[in-house]
Amino acid sequence: MSDRTALLTRRRATLLTVAVLLCLPPFYLDAFWLRIGLFSLAAAIGATGLALLSGTAGQLSLGHAFFLAVGAYGYTWLAGDPGPGLPTALAVPLAVLMAGLAGGLFSPVAGRVKGIYLGIATLALVFLGHHVLLTAESVTGGFNGRSVPPLSLGGFTFDAGDELTVFGVPFGAEERLWFLGLALFAVTWFTARGLLRSRPGRALAALRDSETAAAVMGVDVARHRSAAFVVSSMYAGLAGVLLALAFRRVVPDYFSLVLSVDYLAMIVIGGLGSVAGATAGAVFVTALPLLMTRYADQLPLVAAPGSAEGAVGPTEAARYLYGAAIVLVLLYAPDGLHGLARRSRDRLRRRRSPTSDPASAVPSPPPPAAAARPKEHTL
Repeated sequence: MSDRTALLTRRRATLLTVAVLLCLPPFYLDAFWLRIGLFSLAAAIGATGLALLSGTAGQLSLGHAFFLAVGAYGYTWLAGDPGPGLPTALAVPLAVLMAGLAGGLFSPVAGRVKGIYLGIATLALVFLGHHVLLTAESVTGGFNGRSVPPLSLGGFTFDAGDELTVFGVPFGAEERLWFLGLALFAVTWFTARGLLRSRPGRALAALRDSETAAAVMGVDVARHRSAAFVVSSMYAGLAGVLLALAFRRVVPDYFSLVLSVDYLAMIVIGGLGSVAGATAGAVFVTALPLLMTRYADQLPLVAAPGSAEGAVGPTEAARYLYGAAIVLVLLYAPDGLHGLARRSRDRLRRRRSPTSDPASAVPSPPPPAAAARPKEHTL
C-alpha cells in the first residue's frame, strides 16, 4: 500500500469516526447542550461562507448579519401565515436563494470595491436591514418578530409535536434538529472544501495574494469577487434558516452589527481561509457566552443574568474573553486555531517518525588523512 493510499484510508477512517461520534450526543446529552450544538452548527455554516469571502477572496464584509436575517425571515415568511404558506421543504432552498439574490444585487459593489471600503459599504446593509425588519410588520412581525414554522420532510416534522422514541430515548425538537444540522453542515463542509480545491477557489486565492498578478494570469477580478460574495450570502442564508428553526422565533434585534462582528471574530480566531478553522472559531464564539450564562453563579466577577449587581454580565464577559483571544491570535498565531493545530500535529508526527537504529547503522568512513608534508627545517 502506497503512502498516499494509506493517508487517504486514515482520513476516511477519521471522518467516519467523527461522523459516528457526532451522531451520539442526542442519546446522551440534555436539551441545553444540544441547543449549544445547534447554534454552533448554524454559526459554523455562516462562518464558512464568510471565510470563503474574507479569508480566501480577501474581501472584508460587515454585513453578514443581513444575509442571515434574509435566510431566517425568508423561510419564516415563505412557510408561514401571513405569507405564501409554501411547504417547508420548499421554503428552505427558496430562502437560501433569496439570500443569494440579495448578495447578487449587492455584488456589483463587491466586485469593484475592496478592503475597508467594502466593509463600510456592507455596514450599510445591516442598518438598512434592521430598519426594514422593524417597519415591515406585515412580513417580519415588527419588533416582536414572528414564530417559525417547524420544518417537515416527507411527513416527518422537526419539532416535539408527536412522540418519538429511538433506542429508548425520547426525541424532541432539539434531538431531531441535531441530525438536520449535521446534514446541512456536512453539505457545507464538503462543498466549501471542494470549492477551495477547484479552479475558482485557486483564482480567489490568487486574488487575495495579488490582484495584479491574478489579472495578468487571466482571472476576471470583478466577476470572481462578485461570485464569492453571492456564495458567501447563500451560506449565510442557510445558517439563518437553521438558526430560525433552532430559536423557533426570529426577532430583529438578534441580527445586528454585533452579530456581524461575532462572525468576523469566528474566522479570525479559527484561521482565515480555512473551513476547519471557521468551524472551530464558530464553536468557540457561540458556545462561550451560553456556557458563561449557565455557570455565571460559579464564575468570579461575572453576574448572573438579571442580577442587580454591578458586575459584568456573562455575555459581556464572553465578548471580553474572545476579544482577548483575537489579540493573542494576531500576536502569536496569525493563522488561528487551525494553523496552531496543524503545527502541533506536524511536531507530534516528527517526534513519532522512526529513527535509524544505532546498532544497525553503518559507520561512516573516516575522513581522508591529510597528505604527509616534509618537515620544514628551521635555520
